[in-house]
Amino acid sequence: MPPTRKTARQILLWAWVSLLLGSLLWPLAAPGELLLRDMAVVDDPALTLGALGFGDLPSRNAPQDGVLALLALPGLIPVSWVVRVLLVAAGLAGAWGAMQLGRAQFAAVTVALYNPFVVERLLQGHWSLVLAAWLLPLVVALRAHPRAQIVAMWAASLTPTGAVAAAVVAVATSRRRILTAVFALLAWLPWLVPALLSTPTSGGAQAFAVRAEAGVGTIGTVLGLGGIWNAGAVPASRETGFAVAGVVLFVVLLAGVRNCPPVLLGLGAIGLAACLATWALPGFTSWLVVHVPGAGLFRDSQKLLMLAIPAYVSMAAGLNRPLQWAAVVLALLQIPDAPREVQVLRPSSGNTAGLAELAAGRDVLIIGAPTLVLRDDGLPVVDPRAKAVSLVESGELRVDGIITDPPSPRWTAAVDAWSHHDLDRLRELGVGVVIDGDNVVETGAGPQRGWRFHLGLGLTVFWLLLPFGLVFIRRRQR
Repeated sequence: MPPTRKTARQILLWAWVSLLLGSLLWPLAAPGELLLRDMAVVDDPALTLGALGFGDLPSRNAPQDGVLALLALPGLIPVSWVVRVLLVAAGLAGAWGAMQLGRAQFAAVTVALYNPFVVERLLQGHWSLVLAAWLLPLVVALRAHPRAQIVAMWAASLTPTGAVAAAVVAVATSRRRILTAVFALLAWLPWLVPALLSTPTSGGAQAFAVRAEAGVGTIGTVLGLGGIWNAGAVPASRETGFAVAGVVLFVVLLAGVRNCPPVLLGLGAIGLAACLATWALPGFTSWLVVHVPGAGLFRDSQKLLMLAIPAYVSMAAGLNRPLQWAAVVLALLQIPDAPREVQVLRPSSGNTAGLAELAAGRDVLIIGAPTLVLRDDGLPVVDPRAKAVSLVESGELRVDGIITDPPSPRWTAAVDAWSHHDLDRLRELGVGVVIDGDNVVETGAGPQRGWRFHLGLGLTVFWLLLPFGLVFIRRRQR
């Protein structure tokens, strides 16, 4: 291809990438904090036991929340804007990775960036999971460069599920598997250590099982990378028959199977089969989630489809010209309303500054505070106060009337102590401030800074510094 023509193609390709990312992230251009369902990113998060993975609830947000809290300490930039930058950077990096996997670059980047898994997770507020999903093609593309691949894997490990998926993909494709596996395990420590030191409390696997979308059944939904458990996070088009385009897209992608390395095909098959198995064997899945530490990461079984994304992108990159454009059209057609649906991502304000000033680092118990609160438009969001202060959290979660997560023991004990006006017991529990309506009571307990806090802080800082270990290894080898 002549240089001028090649340059023009690259300009068009990156313009297409920008259009795809813009169509999904455009609401984030507005000012404000990021509050939607499971996403509660306030501008000035507190550095608490919960943020470091050792709070009242399982360590599902480590090292993510701890990293954001540390980044907030200098006060140079609102943390919600850091998250915006991370998402855009991950999308661009993932697009570049998809381009390296074959000739059909337009199809590859479209499948990588614009798919039901990404859209439904954005609508659920799982921004760090979207970041990890976008980085997986990059992890594969860097397989000939082990150190760069490890850095990409590390970036995806901001969330535990992303850490596991990226580690599996990286170790399976790396030229230096032992080194990659060691760094993968080290990147897991901020959430793995708290998980091993606590009793598994997750349940409700059946409530979080993959769900069928209109016209394609459960199997067709899984093949199309859709099926999030929460129907409220599903674009309207997926419930009016457009999910069929995802099944057709899967069939078209099979034409590019020769371009897909066998290891990626194997991982993709495992991801699809494991997701369907959790749906077909709910009893066994529930047992795993309740009794095996860390298994609760995948009670939300659609997450397992992340393992299939690299295979889908690789197959898309191997399509011939006519099928490449068919894949692009089908990828867009399976969620044509995504640019409209993501408008619920528009930022708002958690109004937490006053509470943070009152708390002054102490643990706060708010009587009657639900796990989820409602925005002005009626959509639920994790209580942003739990990110702005060290909140004594209930964590109780109901899905379709079923209690999937029981209240945390400390919250239960604290509420009982308050009902008996037992301030001594509240101090023993580490509760420094109680807010009951307009009544604010200070118990005398100070900020919680025991061994768990320092261990969590150390693990989070260790995670941040982990990539620099590659420099040390290279110098030792020289």
